[in-house]
Amino acid sequence: MVEDLVVTLAAAGSVGVVYLAAAMRVVKQYERGVLFRLGRVAGEVRSPGLNLIIPFVDRLQKVNMQIVTLPIPAQEGITRDNVTVRVDAVVYFRVVDATSALVKVEDYKFAVSQMAQTSLRSIIGKSDLDDLLSNREKLNQGLELMIDSPAVGWGVQVDRVEIKDVSLPDTMKRSMARQAEADRERRARIINADAEFQASKKLAEAAQQMADTPAALQLRLLQTVMAVSAEKNSTLVLPIPVELLHFLERGGQPALPEPGRQPEPHTDGGPHPG
Repeated sequence: MVEDLVVTLAAAGSVGVVYLAAAMRVVKQYERGVLFRLGRVAGEVRSPGLNLIIPFVDRLQKVNMQIVTLPIPAQEGITRDNVTVRVDAVVYFRVVDATSALVKVEDYKFAVSQMAQTSLRSIIGKSDLDDLLSNREKLNQGLELMIDSPAVGWGVQVDRVEIKDVSLPDTMKRSMARQAEADRERRARIINADAEFQASKKLAEAAQQMADTPAALQLRLLQTVMAVSAEKNSTLVLPIPVELLHFLERGGQPALPEPGRQPEPHTDGGPHPG
């Protein structure tokens, strides 16, 4: 009799242990548990820790509440200015309502991925190439809004969307390189012209100063001679005053008769010109 009682208690204890083990569920800190009782949502979302359910009746499904990093495959499209590009991006989102993420959408990750790809192609078609290359912050905000609008009903919140890379055709890359080179050449010519203009103004001021003080020209000439002679070379420098050049220039020209003066007659006794 006692042996039967011990066996019964041991069997009951074993069944209780098995039942308790089947009823225990552990929800991690970054998860939330949604309880389905006979296929229907029962009670509130289970918080992290140890939770007990009814075996074979309840089913506890866990949902990860961490931020998910979802890369968007590269999408090819034509911009508003008729340029073919390939753009890829990345979406950061997280679940804020575990029940809606399980009940209202079959696979919320796949749904967000498809919505992100569709929105990215739409953004490409509405934007110019310059916007894709230099105005990405505004495009990121527009893309985030397009993805987040339907995702709110799925219990998902989009935190951030970033366009990672924009791939251009080789012909467009060469055209942009030529454009950049031409722009730099234009700026270089403008800088050189501005430098020549400023130098000419300074030279004009220096020439005016030397014209007012002729001795300054001689001093400048002597400084030039000293600078040349300081170098170890065999160049012979002979400074010639500018006034001497002007004198030689005037001496080489024939003297013109003064107006109103008659030429002198011949006095050598020869025949006069007829």
